[in-house]
Amino acid sequence: MVDDEVDLAELLELTLLKMGLSVDTAHSVTEARRRLDSQRYDFCLTDMRMTDGDGMDVIRYVQQKRLDLPVAVITAYGSTQNAVDALKAGAFDYLAKPVSLEQLRTLIKSALSLDDEPTPTPAGNAPGRMLLGESSAMKQVHELIDKLARSAAPVYVSGESGSGKERAARMIHAQSVRAEKPFVAVNCGAIPENLMESEFFGYRKGAFTGADADRDGFFQAAHGGTLFLDEVADLPLPMQVKLLRAIQERKVRKVGATQEEAVDVRIISATHQNLSRCVESGRFRQDLYYRLNVIELHMPPLREMGADVELIARHVLARLAQQSGQDVPALASESLAALRHYAFPGNVRELENMLERALALCDGQTITADDLQITPATESIREEGASEVTDNLQDYLDRVERAAILDALEKTGGNRTQAAKVLGVTFRSFRYRMERLGL
Repeated sequence: MVDDEVDLAELLELTLLKMGLSVDTAHSVTEARRRLDSQRYDFCLTDMRMTDGDGMDVIRYVQQKRLDLPVAVITAYGSTQNAVDALKAGAFDYLAKPVSLEQLRTLIKSALSLDDEPTPTPAGNAPGRMLLGESSAMKQVHELIDKLARSAAPVYVSGESGSGKERAARMIHAQSVRAEKPFVAVNCGAIPENLMESEFFGYRKGAFTGADADRDGFFQAAHGGTLFLDEVADLPLPMQVKLLRAIQERKVRKVGATQEEAVDVRIISATHQNLSRCVESGRFRQDLYYRLNVIELHMPPLREMGADVELIARHVLARLAQQSGQDVPALASESLAALRHYAFPGNVRELENMLERALALCDGQTITADDLQITPATESIREEGASEVTDNLQDYLDRVERAAILDALEKTGGNRTQAAKVLGVTFRSFRYRMERLGL
């Protein structure tokens, strides 16, 4: 423990001793470095501000020496930027003053379990199998996931729709010390605004009409584990304020309750939208953005994954054939060429839909290019995408997607079911895209 406030250091040391831990205390950054050089430690808790330096110096020293040591920092109340900077520098987690001893115990238990042997995963369900690909883009994703799994820092997963953002979040959870605890995924865009607070934080019996029993919310359900907030940009501003407080204080209050309860969750968030642009436009709070976007994991679109398209296609096809009780058909050379040259605006989700349809249409032996039904309307997306350069990729893709949908609706006389078939997507996906684009 590194802290130049003797009274606080003694209080924290007593707390740790009561947990059965052996504690060494350093009252300066210099002394901390000396101790780190002379002995191996399992955990380091450091104050942010000290007379001869700060907690960032301790973190950097641990990184420089390549010590396998989780470091948590104590920051002054309201010093959001200090906490974020520490997490980005490699800190395991942080505590805000005044230090909650309950939160300290929870943090220590989580950090010290980092060296436990991982629980074996059933064959076929290994975390590494959740995201296929051997391209350089996917290798970078896997390397970053390995690092993120050893931290408690909030993670923001960016990427286009269908690029595997939730799968990446599940991999981070599955490889972390929280793997045996719940992973709770929430689609923020699918919850009615008037139900958000009760869904996230739970409610007490009698809190409102229909509340005939106590109920936990998403935070309580994910206690000890990971809460994945998908499409977080869709949260209304009032709920963003409440979410920010829950993340900062690590406490939630059920609707109708008078007392708060502590929750221990790791937050992983995602959206297909450009979150920084949402901040600029006033649709997303800047302070919440910095809380969520401590470390960003970007999921590459399928069109940037080269030969991985064929690898993923064969894997998906084998799974679909198994589910339907069919033999796995071969992919003809011309169908593989068509897949490699297609832009996949819907990414892996679109590939799955395409192969599911092709499996039903093929002769049972071979999937041809005709079975894939890559129509001129969808092929034009690839051609336009290859010829035009734009400053903002997501805005450009939205324009192309909107044009393709309107073209398909015009060709089918406004029949949405037929238009979805023309574009090679499910009706549900088509309807979602229309709603997202405001059509």
